[in-house]
Amino acid sequence: MDAVFWIVLGVVLAVAEIFTTTLFLIMFGVGAFAAAGAAALGAPVALQAVIFAVVSALSLALARPAIRRNTRSALETGEQPFGVEAIEGSTAVVLESVDAERGMVKIDGELWSARSFDATQAYAVGERVQVIKVRGATALVWQNDISAPGELPETRG
Repeated sequence: MDAVFWIVLGVVLAVAEIFTTTLFLIMFGVGAFAAAGAAALGAPVALQAVIFAVVSALSLALARPAIRRNTRSALETGEQPFGVEAIEGSTAVVLESVDAERGMVKIDGELWSARSFDATQAYAVGERVQVIKVRGATALVWQNDISAPGELPETRG
């Protein structure tokens, strides 16, 4: 019966981790599963609690920093960004007018659906915008501070 308690606790903590994504609760879930293993082997409740505490503490102290270190973005580590991280911050050209609902931009030769980052702004065809964030397959764009709307970089003087 003790093993069932620890398994249920471990599952609840693992499910809660899915919603928090902090890599904190899952470490206690690991401890709960270790305690469930001890309970299945017939360990007394006091030993199960000690195993839960020790395994949870070791998971927090050893595994979590290693996982966090390997999940930092390329911008945080100074490495060359790739994928979506490489697109964020780049310049795009508006192909279909962009507003809070819809639009289309061209980013490094690729077509992307786009929305205005600021719901009150709209961008006309030909304007240059900056990609602020990517959500799914949609680029959230903002006015480009480098060139005026419709101005090509070669014509600035």
